[in-house]
Amino acid sequence: MNHFDVVVVGGGINGCGLLRDLALNGAKTLLIEKGDFSSQTSQGSSKMLHGGIRYLENFDFGLVQEALEEKNLWLKLTPHLCFERDFYLPLYRYSKYAPWMLNLGLFTYDFLSHFQNRPFGMLNQEETLEKIPSLDPNGLKGAGKYFDGIVDDAKLSLECLYDALLEPHASALSYHEVTKTERVSDGYLVTYESRKSKATVTVHTKFLVFTTGPFTDILLPKLGVPWSSQLLPSKGIHLWLKEGAIKAKGSVVLTTKDNRVVFVIPQRGSILVGTTETPVDQDIFDIKATQTEVDYLLGVLNQYFPYAGLTQDSIISTFAAVRPLVREDGNAESRGKTSRFHKIYRPDSHTYVILGGKYTTFRRMNQELASEIVPRLGRPYYPNLTLEPLRQTSLMPTFGKKPALTLELLHKIIATEYVTTIEDLVHRRLSILDNIKDLKDVMGVPMEDVKGLLQNR
Repeated sequence: MNHFDVVVVGGGINGCGLLRDLALNGAKTLLIEKGDFSSQTSQGSSKMLHGGIRYLENFDFGLVQEALEEKNLWLKLTPHLCFERDFYLPLYRYSKYAPWMLNLGLFTYDFLSHFQNRPFGMLNQEETLEKIPSLDPNGLKGAGKYFDGIVDDAKLSLECLYDALLEPHASALSYHEVTKTERVSDGYLVTYESRKSKATVTVHTKFLVFTTGPFTDILLPKLGVPWSSQLLPSKGIHLWLKEGAIKAKGSVVLTTKDNRVVFVIPQRGSILVGTTETPVDQDIFDIKATQTEVDYLLGVLNQYFPYAGLTQDSIISTFAAVRPLVREDGNAESRGKTSRFHKIYRPDSHTYVILGGKYTTFRRMNQELASEIVPRLGRPYYPNLTLEPLRQTSLMPTFGKKPALTLELLHKIIATEYVTTIEDLVHRRLSILDNIKDLKDVMGVPMEDVKGLLQNR
């Protein structure tokens, strides 16, 4: 039987980031993921590294400052995965905030970044329409401008994984599901099953950590871990629109009539639009956007960009994910107002659960957890190890010039980037936005050749 210091269940950004932190600190750690790494919530964000400007309204200044510090750190550490760009907050006669309030909020945002953000500004109507020509001019007073980061969320998770697996103490399994946990005197026996072969393996671990996000309330009771419901799941959906569907030289932040926030972000030769904050009433694994949700976003867009003529034909593809918001006493059903602070739980002396938080702050969240686990293993904890650049970058870059996609390159990606399925390859390793229909049309490589590479990996 294999023995580990830590078994981490859940291979999203927190699982991959925690594996890296623990491995860099010498802890023998196994990560187990039911699907592909970063294939659920951690690839379903708004593709932003940001402080969360709307959280200023909740007076979450500590969270915003921490997130801005992390945003600016990753902009330096992983410039191939993220970049800074301008965001515009339109001001109309009917807007919730007066210009002076928006000006104060943007100053506060820059102040909390220790003025590491590019400076904010206020624009008049003419300047706003020059930047966002498709914006409705009726009642438009101007806009506030600030800067945040754009990121390939899936690849940042994956590159944290790749970096971790360069350490001899780190192991990771995708397409394996934990089916049983048994408490023993010095930790846990963990049994997991291959989703492909159905073979089962049992390992021993001193500590068991769940980084399972929105699946936590479902999974832990099944495994017999002492647990009561802690989550307020919130579904977010996004649309990828065709390039030029909205004429915009920067990103736009829209506030809806029902007080939601929708981002419109030109990137990757297209336009990303999202998100919604809605209750979840369906199976949350591999969750999809419904037509009602798509129509809602199109309605918001056509309100703000009435001359763009956006229809279903403007959409390249859609995606959805569930955010693991933590319930708060006295505010149990307000998703928009629910805090994005994270929480760490200890159901028993050898089990940890981490919930909530923001994608941008994953490194800090993991540090808090690792700094408790590593000393319990009799090792010193070094928090600055995760400040080093990631050592293995993706072979297919998300932004900028891309290399020609050849069978040789595909073979190398499959061999070195832990690819199991066509979907893993297309959406997370190659960052192709289209819904998969005909792989040859999307990638220029025959489908049978790619299947052959996967079978022979």
